[in-house]
Amino acid sequence: MNQKHQEDLAHIRSMMERSSRFISLSGLSGVFAGLSALIGGIFVYQLFKANGVDYLNDEHRLYSANLVSELFWIGITILVFAFVFGIFFTIRKSRKYNLPIWTSATKKMLFNLAVPLLTGGIFCLALMHHGYFGLVAPSTLIFYGLAVINAEKYTFSDIKYLGFSELILGCIALFNIGYGLIFWILGFGILHIVYGLVMFKKYK
Repeated sequence: MNQKHQEDLAHIRSMMERSSRFISLSGLSGVFAGLSALIGGIFVYQLFKANGVDYLNDEHRLYSANLVSELFWIGITILVFAFVFGIFFTIRKSRKYNLPIWTSATKKMLFNLAVPLLTGGIFCLALMHHGYFGLVAPSTLIFYGLAVINAEKYTFSDIKYLGFSELILGCIALFNIGYGLIFWILGFGILHIVYGLVMFKKYK
């Protein structure tokens, strides 16, 4: 009888989890988002070399307007790829386990994710407008970390560790202006891959 009660309670907890949290999030989304950022970061480093910028050695880096524009569009491209991968693997997981995608929990998660991200995007555009390019990479890490932490209550709680890691990395990057690309690769590339693999193994 006790075992049956425990099974019933486990089933009830599972139903409550499904109704209150977005659980279709796939660890593979994080892995491929990280790979996209990693490939993009390497491409940017090669772009610097092609423009005569020795990124790891130059103490004072002056970037042309054309180079800044290229970096901006590369960042947008990486974001699009990460978004597409996220949608693809989420839909695949939801179909595999017969899980609903568009629920109230999904809407709440996206809203809590979007507010810090949009605010951060506007803030970064303002930094670029005023020529504070060295602060852009740390700011993207910080606002992304805040967005992930803010959305954690509507999806897997483990995601908050990724958020705090991004936040800490972004704060460290603020005191190492000029090496934003390295921190950006670590945050959006390596951390995402590690997080994605852990999540995939835990919730596969």
